[in-house]
Amino acid sequence: MSDDHTIWVRRTSLERYVAPLGLAVVMPSVHRSFYTNMVHGGNYWTFISEELPKLARSFFPLAPQREANFVAGLSMGGYGAFKWALSYPDRFAAAASLSGPLDLVSRIKASQDPERLAERQRIFGDLTALEGSANDLYTLAREMVASERSLPQLYQCCGTEDMLHGNNVLAKTYFQSLGLDLTYEDGPGAHEWGYWDQQIQRVLAWLPLGTDAQSEDIELG
Repeated sequence: MSDDHTIWVRRTSLERYVAPLGLAVVMPSVHRSFYTNMVHGGNYWTFISEELPKLARSFFPLAPQREANFVAGLSMGGYGAFKWALSYPDRFAAAASLSGPLDLVSRIKASQDPERLAERQRIFGDLTALEGSANDLYTLAREMVASERSLPQLYQCCGTEDMLHGNNVLAKTYFQSLGLDLTYEDGPGAHEWGYWDQQIQRVLAWLPLGTDAQSEDIELG
């Protein structure tokens, strides 16, 4: 929303954190698209979910196996990370959301900001049709569970002083009701980089890296 694809290496020590782990970190830019093929804008979902993995693997020897691939992100990127993993659970062993607006439907319904709502309409189109769509994480989670596919492990965190804390509590309760393998953490913290620099270290420690993988691929939205 307010940053770009360079922000993780400018505001955290991510490069230092992953150096001993054998992880390749891919940091794409999707602007303000909410990881969708926008109604008025670019096809960012096609880019992120189809084009980017092929392109990255054409450049670098990244492991293609599901168990060696993870996706994580913060704020809008936390929504994008869960959307990707819940849409394609066969691609990722784990996904992490840091302070993400995961219950997007209720957040949009509660919004009183006409500019923000107009922007969401440019992204998603008819906002009344968002619930139950491929951009609704609750719907994606239900469909994934019903499909009986292998489910990714999920990590979710949000600071208790964050404007999105209540939204995360709602999402946590819903995901747990579906029986998802969800690790949830909250504690002191706001919507800011000091919190995320701390939490990404916890995400990396939580990842099921394994000991025999030659290459790992984490993509931070």
